[in-house]
Amino acid sequence: MTHPEPTSSPDLAAAQAARTIALQMLEERGRGAVLVGVARVDAALEHLLQAVMAPGPSKADGLFLPERPLGSLGAKVALARRLGLIDAQVERALSALRKLRNAFAHSTESASLSDPVHSARLAEIYTAASINPLWAPLESVLTAQPPSAHGPLEPALRDYILLITILVAFLEATAQQLKPYRAPVVMGFSGVLRVEAAS
Repeated sequence: MTHPEPTSSPDLAAAQAARTIALQMLEERGRGAVLVGVARVDAALEHLLQAVMAPGPSKADGLFLPERPLGSLGAKVALARRLGLIDAQVERALSALRKLRNAFAHSTESASLSDPVHSARLAEIYTAASINPLWAPLESVLTAQPPSAHGPLEPALRDYILLITILVAFLEATAQQLKPYRAPVVMGFSGVLRVEAAS
């Protein structure tokens, strides 16, 4: 099985975007950090899918609205994987984040990323994500930040912020390199038409 080669090392724009995301995430703690982080990933994944789709019939076609076909994070992850836009490791990371968000959203108690059940779920994903060329520089940036009003940055939150940052930055960078898919043929009432003839 062949694996796609990275198209290039992270450019300056992706690195700057990632730094901005990481520093913004520092404002969040606990449940808020998890919910905001997964919401940012969800939005970036939606943008990635939109990059390969033909434009909708109107701005408000609602394909990604809640209760619609692609309204859930799980549906977006499944489609992105089936289209080959993300690899198996990223799919696992996104699925783990979806479960984490659900656990935090439905918890009646104060949940923490350092709780063993959550840290165990994320440990393998952090290891996989740490090979990204932006992980170490961003880790240095976060470590160098002075303690906030919430206190010093816990390692569990730092790693979570790094994961969210890398996912968002690289989903967006991938979306920028894609064009809408155009099938070579389409079905019409007159039969199967070549795209040039169908236009």
